[in-house]
Amino acid sequence: MKPLLAALARQPLSHPPVWVMRQAGRYLPEYRALRERHSFQEAVSTPAVAAEITLQPIRRFAMDGAVIFADIMTPLEAMGVDMTFAPGPKLRPHTLAEIAALPELDLDRVSFVAETIGRVGVELPDTTAVIGFCGAPMTLLAYLVEGGGSKDFLAFRGEVRRDEGAARAALDHLARAMTAYLKMQFEAGADVVQLFDSWAGLFDTDQYRRMVAPAAGAIASTLDGPVIYFAPGAGHALGEQLAVGAGAYGVDWRRPIDEYWDELGDVALQGNLDPAVLLTDPGTIKKEVGELIARVGNRTGHIVNLGHGIHRTTPPEHVQALVDAVRGG
Repeated sequence: MKPLLAALARQPLSHPPVWVMRQAGRYLPEYRALRERHSFQEAVSTPAVAAEITLQPIRRFAMDGAVIFADIMTPLEAMGVDMTFAPGPKLRPHTLAEIAALPELDLDRVSFVAETIGRVGVELPDTTAVIGFCGAPMTLLAYLVEGGGSKDFLAFRGEVRRDEGAARAALDHLARAMTAYLKMQFEAGADVVQLFDSWAGLFDTDQYRRMVAPAAGAIASTLDGPVIYFAPGAGHALGEQLAVGAGAYGVDWRRPIDEYWDELGDVALQGNLDPAVLLTDPGTIKKEVGELIARVGNRTGHIVNLGHGIHRTTPPEHVQALVDAVRGG
């Protein structure tokens, strides 16, 4: 069994599997060179290019997981949402009613993602898992209402509080679309998928329990393959995250991993190095990784990862130091 899948199944391993969120990205010189010839949207929608980007960190570091090069906003374009990336998504702010009335996801318009998965699967070593993903409904809703990224998403938060009924209708629509999108990814050859709920931490515990978790859980409960749920900055609602029903949970760096595990219980955990660790030096990286693994102790089901995406200024040799430290090199 592939090490990443063995960890998700809580099987004992000699060392944990390792991959890094955003590992196919701007910190790699080969990625930057390729992007000089292709825009972001062109790279995502061209399977040969997206597959090449996905494979770049595997060739360099032999990661245990190859996360498909795409964006959480990619399927929204196949629901009729116009946007650009500069570098983050820019789009017209939508009302909750407009979001609930968006067309159903046209899987033919995201078939390039399935083709990318197929291309990657052919090229990967037998031990490397293919990781698909999507944005969780509340996080997608945040971008749609706000019209792009934001420091605090105040307009979005206000709209959700103003009309929770309309927000639920929009969330239900997005959940159905993302379920179909992830099922397509599994059918194309993904071994595991991750639900990114990047802005779930904006909500208090009660709102998270009533709105965020049910929307994400509507996806996780319908999928046959393994699901990792990741809601950075939502540690205040950690217990409520269990209602999502994922088999594994990504955790950020704000608490030691053993504390997260004590609260979450019998699940696999992914994380939780601070991305800033990779901006230090190889000796510090080795020490931090050693401390992380020591806190895990004899628990099974740990996947080493960062508590957020890798920063674009990270030296590639520091990523190699991370992989070596995990594997005892």
